[in-house]
Amino acid sequence: MKGNRRKSLLTLFLLAALLVGCSKGSGAEAKTDKTSQNAPAPASDAAPLSEDETASSQIIFEGVDMDGNKVTSAVFANSKLTMVNVWATYCNPCLSEMPELGQLASEYDPETFQIIGIISDVLEGGKQESIDLAASLIEQTGADYPHLLLNESIFHGLLTDVSAVPTTFFIDENGVIVDTVIGAMKKSAWEEKINGLLEKQ
Repeated sequence: MKGNRRKSLLTLFLLAALLVGCSKGSGAEAKTDKTSQNAPAPASDAAPLSEDETASSQIIFEGVDMDGNKVTSAVFANSKLTMVNVWATYCNPCLSEMPELGQLASEYDPETFQIIGIISDVLEGGKQESIDLAASLIEQTGADYPHLLLNESIFHGLLTDVSAVPTTFFIDENGVIVDTVIGAMKKSAWEEKINGLLEKQ
């Protein structure tokens, strides 16, 4: 049983490594994509999603944070808007924007806005050296918000269409993706994006 789990985790890691490259995007180059891999976000003039459609487009996952605490997709209900930033330990644009993401996380009321990181190249149950490296980078950048380790549930729940890091998802309190940004951005651009999405909530 343990052998099968290790094999599936190794497969997941190799797949993630193949699919996820480091984007060189900066604030000017970052691309916004309002579609999600699970369901398109409704346009402003589109009919609202029905209850069944909303349920089927919800992001569902279970994982653990850097301290080993269990985190599930129920975390989205804690805040009107959640920014999920997918990053990697080898990605310079990811690390460059993390200090300002740490500032943003502390400047908003958590019931209004929260940030969660997903470390795309560090596996749950993986090598301790990799986890220690991620912890060191989080501390150095001041990105003082929860960071989740990659596992199959998170990969299949959210990351199957991610092709570059950083990729950032904005998810509402119902667990539905409302916007996606590929690439890094400056704090002022993130603030504009966050405030604009909060106005629509």
